[in-house]
Amino acid sequence: MSKKNQQVSHPRPRLHQFPPLRKSWPQGDGQSLNAAEYQQQLMAGFQQGISDGFGQGMEQGKEQGYQDGLNQGREEGMQQGREDGRRIAHTEFMLAARPLDDLISQMQTQLDEYEQRRRSELLQLVEKVTRQVIRCELALQPTQLLALVEEALSVLPEAPKRLRVLLNPLEFARISESEAEKVSEWGLTSDPTIAEGECRIITEAAEMDVGCAHRLEQCMDVLSQNLAQPQDEPDAS
Repeated sequence: MSKKNQQVSHPRPRLHQFPPLRKSWPQGDGQSLNAAEYQQQLMAGFQQGISDGFGQGMEQGKEQGYQDGLNQGREEGMQQGREDGRRIAHTEFMLAARPLDDLISQMQTQLDEYEQRRRSELLQLVEKVTRQVIRCELALQPTQLLALVEEALSVLPEAPKRLRVLLNPLEFARISESEAEKVSEWGLTSDPTIAEGECRIITEAAEMDVGCAHRLEQCMDVLSQNLAQPQDEPDAS
């Protein structure tokens, strides 16, 4: 048999069945639901789940918030209590210490007054002793007054043309015996108004007191200023 006369067999085509546009879903009792009812129940279940989750979350959040608030309130209360306690304790301490502060202030005032009296008495003692020493020295060596006169004349810009030196009568007599030439050279003169240890220089241009009292006064002023200054605290080391 030739190939031209041989018949070829072909498979038969099968028809495709499309699913229906509406599909039913079985229920638990065997009934079926359409898509709209299924979607409605699905949304209802979804909403119920959201509501239940929200309620559970709210309950848990409320409990957690309560615990957090309780812990925070307890901590803040303890902190506030400690601060109030410290403030009350400080106030009570200051009230209790006020009499002691007053006593310390009174003691300090008394100590300051005592120190001031001690310095004043010391200055008076120094001045009294110094005057006695000066008086004794001038009684033994009255010519020391001439050294004061000579020192005062040396600071003048030029030698005076006329010169007088007034002395106490007792000291004038003693100096006249030992330094007679100075009596005429400097014009030494006895003056009863002049105190012992004092002398006054009179020139044509000026008049100067160069006695011991003026120098002693200057020294006492310096000593008083030094004693008035606060003393340095001793080093504890």
